[in-house]
Amino acid sequence: MRTTIEIPDEQRAKLIEIAARRGLKGFSRIVQEAIERYLEENLSGNEKVKEALSVLGSLDEDQAESLEASIQELRSKWR
Repeated sequence: MRTTIEIPDEQRAKLIEIAARRGLKGFSRIVQEAIERYLEENLSGNEKVKEALSVLGSLDEDQAESLEASIQELRSKWR
C-alpha cells in the first residue's frame, strides 16, 4: 500500500544514504523494516505484560513480602 508520511530532511538524508549503501534505489524497504521491528517490539511487549499479569496472585504472603523487600532495596540503590 502506498501512503504519504512526513519526516524531517535529516532523516530522509540518512535513509537515502543507507539505501545507497545497500544498493537500493529508494528507502521504502528500510522504512518497512523499521515498521516491522516497531510492531514486533510492541506486540512482544504486550505479550510480556500479559504473561506477567497471568501470575498475579501466585505468590504466598511470605514470598510477596520478600519480593517487595528486594524491590525496595534495589530502588534505594538506583540513585
